[in-house]
Amino acid sequence: MVKIIWTDIAKIDYWKNIEYLESDWTLQDVYNFIEKTDHLIELLTYQVSVTKQITLYYKVSEDSKIELLRFWNTYQNPKKFIF
Repeated sequence: MVKIIWTDIAKIDYWKNIEYLESDWTLQDVYNFIEKTDHLIELLTYQVSVTKQITLYYKVSEDSKIELLRFWNTYQNPKKFIF
C-alpha cells in the first residue's frame, strides 16, 4: 500500500479549512469535510491508472485479497462516482 505523507503546509491548510467551517458553517459541514477528505485519501491509496482515461479503484481486504471496485472512465461526471 502507498503511504500518504502530509507536508507541514498541507496540515496547516487542512486545519485552517476546518477552523473556517467551524466558524462560518455547521458542525455537520465540518464532519462532511473530514469524511470526504478521509475518503479521498483512501482513494489516492487504492487507485491505479490503467490508461490515461481509465482508473482502476480497488481495496485490499484483511485477508490480503484484492477486490476490484471500479474501472472509472475519467471523462465521466465525477459527481456520479460511487462504489
